Amino acid sequence: MSKLPTPARSALKETFPHLARDVASFPVREGEEPWTLAEIEELAAGLLDDRDRLEAELVAADRELSELLRNSGDGAGDDQADYGSSALEREQELTLVNNLRDLLEQTKHAIERIKNGTYATCEASGLPIGKARLQAFPRATLSVEAKAREERR
Repeated sequence: MSKLPTPARSALKETFPHLARDVASFPVREGEEPWTLAEIEELAAGLLDDRDRLEAELVAADRELSELLRNSGDGAGDDQADYGSSALEREQELTLVNNLRDLLEQTKHAIERIKNGTYATCEASGLPIGKARLQAFPRATLSVEAKAREERR
């Protein structure tokens, strides 16, 4: 594990004042080593960075979408192909904004779960999610088994 820079460490202490205590309560799957403070700090710091980055990207994407919508009626001489192209561009930008919002909400939810001491617990079954799954996707709220059941429905 790499040592976190001082600003990241300060943000962690401010956002997660009880992290050193709570890390012991984060469950693991059978055969996994318990979570270490360094592992959780690395995940938490990544989530905080992602939150800040996503918030900035969302502001920029919202601005771009607003500009596209504002200019959508300007093309009095546009032909149907130009109009269709503009509509497609607006639709793509709207999809991007919605995806950013979803990812930001997932990130904020993961941060709240760390704060509340419920991180690494499957929201459907109450069983451990698994360290490998969370290290690959820190926003996961379901175990692999619960996610598979959800996708089959």
